[in-house]
Amino acid sequence: MSRKSKRRMIGIVIAVAMGVGIYGCGSTATTVPPTSNPIPATTTISPTSVAAGGAAFTLTVNGTNFVAGAVVHFAGVARTTTFVSAAQLTAAIPAAAITTAGIAAVTVTNPAPGGGTSNTANFTITATPIPATTTISPNSSVPGGAAFTLTVNGSNFVTGSVVRWNGSDRPTAFISASQVSAQIPASDIAVAGTAAITVFNPAPGGGASNSLTFTITGPTITTISPTSAATGGAAFTLTVNGSNFEAAFGFEAGSVVNFAGVARTTTFVSAAQLTAAIPAAAITTAGIAAVTVTNPDSGGGPSNTVNFTIGLFLPRFAYVANEGLFSDLSPTPGNVSMYTINATTGALTALAPGTIAAGLRSRAVAADASGRFTYVANEDSGNVSMYTINAASGALTALEPGTIAADAAAAGPTSVAVDPSGRFAYVANGGDGLAGFFGSVSMYTINATTGALSSIGTVAAGLFPNSVAVDPSGRFAYVANGDLVRGTGSVSMYTINATTGALSSIGTIVTAGAGASSVAVDPSGKFAYVTHEFSDNVSMFTINAATGALTSIGMIATGITPGSVAVDPSGKFAYVANGGSNDVSMFTINAATGALTSIGTIAAGSNPRSVAVDASGKFAYVANGGSNDVSMYTINVTTGALTSIGTIAAGINPRSVAIVGIIQ
Repeated sequence: MSRKSKRRMIGIVIAVAMGVGIYGCGSTATTVPPTSNPIPATTTISPTSVAAGGAAFTLTVNGTNFVAGAVVHFAGVARTTTFVSAAQLTAAIPAAAITTAGIAAVTVTNPAPGGGTSNTANFTITATPIPATTTISPNSSVPGGAAFTLTVNGSNFVTGSVVRWNGSDRPTAFISASQVSAQIPASDIAVAGTAAITVFNPAPGGGASNSLTFTITGPTITTISPTSAATGGAAFTLTVNGSNFEAAFGFEAGSVVNFAGVARTTTFVSAAQLTAAIPAAAITTAGIAAVTVTNPDSGGGPSNTVNFTIGLFLPRFAYVANEGLFSDLSPTPGNVSMYTINATTGALTALAPGTIAAGLRSRAVAADASGRFTYVANEDSGNVSMYTINAASGALTALEPGTIAADAAAAGPTSVAVDPSGRFAYVANGGDGLAGFFGSVSMYTINATTGALSSIGTVAAGLFPNSVAVDPSGRFAYVANGDLVRGTGSVSMYTINATTGALSSIGTIVTAGAGASSVAVDPSGKFAYVTHEFSDNVSMFTINAATGALTSIGMIATGITPGSVAVDPSGKFAYVANGGSNDVSMFTINAATGALTSIGTIAAGSNPRSVAVDASGKFAYVANGGSNDVSMYTINVTTGALTSIGTIAAGINPRSVAIVGIIQ
């Protein structure tokens, strides 16, 4: 074989070894096309589900025939994919891909040549779960402390979870499914008390967690004695009862009583009692003096505020909320009748023009303690009418705008109350209809200059809430719930945040009577009374001075269909308007136990709906829904017995009475 032939043979062998074909008699070579990529297959994914609104996560896809360059598609969108092996890929799934509950398809695509898309694995995006809280850190502080970060531990937290302080949202950071944190401003811990901490998850699903208690440990006032003094009177000693008072120790100062904004010479009696020397110069002018306690060296203060009255109350004006004719076809708007009060006789005189417009089915009227503003709850309008009071004439003027919405989800507002400080107002929502199953209390702050209400949210109540009342210290609120479905009644109990006015539930007590229709608290803040319109009696309760919780001390019979209860300002007498028997039941109050003792009844008009006692304790007034008038009475300040002084016309279906006085 020639040398040239040998070289040709060697080239053929090398070409074959390298997978190169030889064509023709020349030596030109071409590359064989590479092998095609296989079609991938998925077997399992991990995790298989997450809650809607959760954080970004890594999805692991297991299967076969994965190649470098394979891409995971989640809900139809290619995701950033990492090749682990021919049997596993991982993909970065952003939070934006799991905001809505449903099924997301997961597939894998191998690139060309060949390749293709795998079978589908379903990934479930569940509705947002209800979160659960287990611990908070910190769980307490001193009053007047600095802003801080609150850490909440629990489960089922998601991106979008919000920490709520007494029902109000706080800026929240999502850390993990078991931890979130919130920024708490100094204003939330300005005074002693407690705050309810919850976490709320957004829709779909979601909802509020259980509640944990944050304690603001510091001085708390429960009662003061005396509660008033005559203008220009002599110096006196004020006794302040409460908790967490501190004695001076070494160079450290003890608790100090502040009266009308001035620190007074204070004597430490015990952790539950202080006394303070109030000079005659502090009570020369009629008005309201705020009483607080501070623990300066421990940072514990100020306490809640209790009002001290300087001067005597004289009744001036009366206002009656008239429902009007309520009909689905042609309802007549309600209005407010306006009267002046003769401070000597108690007789009412109608103002001209006599009434001012309100909303549909005006159920209740209340005035602030200063006598500057009046509010009316309109059940069928679902709002609250707001008015200013002319200090000279008593005439009402509607604010602009004249109304503010209540809680539409819980049907119409049925009752309104203003706290003793005049800073907050509360409206019970749960009128007729199925919406009453979702009863609530609307919470408002009051503009000190204009009287305008500003909503700070709602808090749940019981079934068909009929009446709301605030205790004299402004620390607790109570709502009487008709609970018609159960044939009983109940009272929802709340603490009041002294800074924000927000309510925090402390539970519900079921009453032995049926259809709780009205609730009132005595001036000492030690007792509460609830009427039952379907069992014709009054439940009596003691109030825990520290927690506000009610404890039953029994019931006493009234007339037929009692709809309203009121306690006189001395705390010695109680009165109940009985709509079915057209009379008023009269009771004395045992100062030690709170028990009522009947002293008889006195006739009223037709279908009496409401009874009110003026701040001087000399007169009582009853709105009669059937006879469209107001019954007027004087009160025997020794026995509590009422004496009729006649009636005066009101509007159509008068439902509620509010009395405004002056201090002099």
